[in-house]
Amino acid sequence: MFSDTMDYELEEDKLGIPTVPGTVTLKKDAQNLIGISIGGGAQYCPCLYIVQVFDNTPAALDGTLAAGDEITGVNGKPVKGKTKVEVAKMIQAVQGEAVIHYNKLQADPKQGKSLDIVLKKVKHRLVENMSSGTADALGLSRAILCNDGLVKKLDELEKTAELYKGLMEHSKQLLRAFFELSQTHRAFGDVFSVIGVREPQAAASEAFVKFAEAHRNIEKYGIQLLKTIKPMLHDLNTYLHKAIPDTKLTIRKYLDVKFEYLSYCLKVKEMDDEEYSCIALGEPLYRVSTGNYEYRLILRCRQEARSRFAKMRKDVLEKIELLDQKHVQDIVFQLQRFVSGMSRYYDECYAVLKEADVFPIEVDLSRTTLNYTGPNYEEEDEEGEEERGEEEKNEQTENGAEKLIDDE
Repeated sequence: MFSDTMDYELEEDKLGIPTVPGTVTLKKDAQNLIGISIGGGAQYCPCLYIVQVFDNTPAALDGTLAAGDEITGVNGKPVKGKTKVEVAKMIQAVQGEAVIHYNKLQADPKQGKSLDIVLKKVKHRLVENMSSGTADALGLSRAILCNDGLVKKLDELEKTAELYKGLMEHSKQLLRAFFELSQTHRAFGDVFSVIGVREPQAAASEAFVKFAEAHRNIEKYGIQLLKTIKPMLHDLNTYLHKAIPDTKLTIRKYLDVKFEYLSYCLKVKEMDDEEYSCIALGEPLYRVSTGNYEYRLILRCRQEARSRFAKMRKDVLEKIELLDQKHVQDIVFQLQRFVSGMSRYYDECYAVLKEADVFPIEVDLSRTTLNYTGPNYEEEDEEGEEERGEEEKNEQTENGAEKLIDDE
């Protein structure tokens, strides 16, 4: 399409990566930019290529151009043999729309995932637990990792998980305690019910039975409280063992993508440093002299890793926001359920005990003692009871009655 204006001693070494020619028309933005940075060119590299496509620019929104693609011309004019600065000026000189001629790099990102990238990824995983000095010695940027607010969310999730574990444990202890208390009230009610049934004095019998019924009602209120609080365990368990682990897993996946992106960034920096060193020494670098296809492959891998990183970060932010909202709403709801349940329980208990205020109970201990001696005790007929009652009333008048005051 375009004639060469400069001869190179070395032929391009494409590393088996095919290229496909194409043309794209980009409408410039308000700053007269299309949104790309350019690398390569004279005097060291026979190719001019895209180093980066910037976000939210005409080139990014169009989506045709990508990092690593070769620029072969601008508005029909060839760029072979020109410097990257000259090509940038050619694009800037165009008003309105710029026509970019390119060779699309048909690269498979797996080709760029070398052992070196894998090792760099492992190093970035390890750097989180290192001091700044150790990280710097390994050539890793610890700041870019530690300043990530999403990474700190892992610690916050751990604290939230501990909070929910505590709430679950206290809820379980409360359920056990109230169940045992309810059983005690039931047993207490059973005992007083038996006493009331056996008590020969009508007033005392009625009092004991009423007091027993009050404790049986308290048992019912306790069971109702258990049914109110028990769903808290299910809700807390769902949040603790599903919502939090799911979010933590998403953050770990995000970190994996992030570490891969950082590994490519570090690889690009190392290759840039190598190129600058060779230029400073005046020595040619083979990969640069033959089209810098290895470098362009890493640029493409970095761009795609960055896209995955940006998408994953957005997903994590949304999930954490939803989790935080659920956490706040859930805590408020559970506390309201707990407080309202406890309040209703105590109000009901207070009301039933106030109604069952049967004390003091006047009991003739001499009659009661006789009635409860031995297993052969048999109830007398109603006439016998009435006659003996009259006799004991007389005896009580003569000898005096004994009173037992039993406070609850």
